Amino acid sequence: MELWDALADERRSIADLLDGLTPEQWQVQSLCAAWDVRQLVAHLVVPLTVRRRELALGMIRSRGSVDRLMVDLVADRAALAPAELVALLRDRASRRFAPPVVGVLGPYTDLLVHQQDLLIPLGMQDERPPARWRPSLDFLMSPRARLGFLASAKPTLTYRATDLDWQHGTGDVVSGPAAAIALALLGRTPRLDELDGPGSPVLAVHAAR
Repeated sequence: MELWDALADERRSIADLLDGLTPEQWQVQSLCAAWDVRQLVAHLVVPLTVRRRELALGMIRSRGSVDRLMVDLVADRAALAPAELVALLRDRASRRFAPPVVGVLGPYTDLLVHQQDLLIPLGMQDERPPARWRPSLDFLMSPRARLGFLASAKPTLTYRATDLDWQHGTGDVVSGPAAAIALALLGRTPRLDELDGPGSPVLAVHAAR
């Protein structure tokens, strides 16, 4: 599947998941410390709804701080009713926005990771095809991932996915599901127990920083 089409499909998948949530589940803390489920969905909706004028004015109000701008944009969308957020995510699933340097792999990887940020605290199983992670794993192994994704250099290890034919790197082996490897690289710790091999303690330390 072409990457833009896969991204749209993942947005619709998340919308389908959100359709069945109770009001209490919308308030569950996500894996992102600053956001509950509703705020995280608002974050996913931002690139589908933001306009150039809003961005320009927001940058002025935030005095050039991208982090502050995102806080404001998320807060604005989080004021919408859950049903409105779901509708926006579904109806605008095919909208394309490719940031400089990272291109489509940026929003694609961001969405896959945030899907895990929702599923895990809600106690839901990840039923998406593991092959969807291959482009993101390749991206996370590249220097481009240092822009907005990897907070620090990844450990020098051999990374090996157990649910698809993918391997990268040199050194001690760390193996596990593709999603678990990606989450650990990005500082998420809930799936560390799914990793194995002599390199797994090193990656666990990296994830916990």
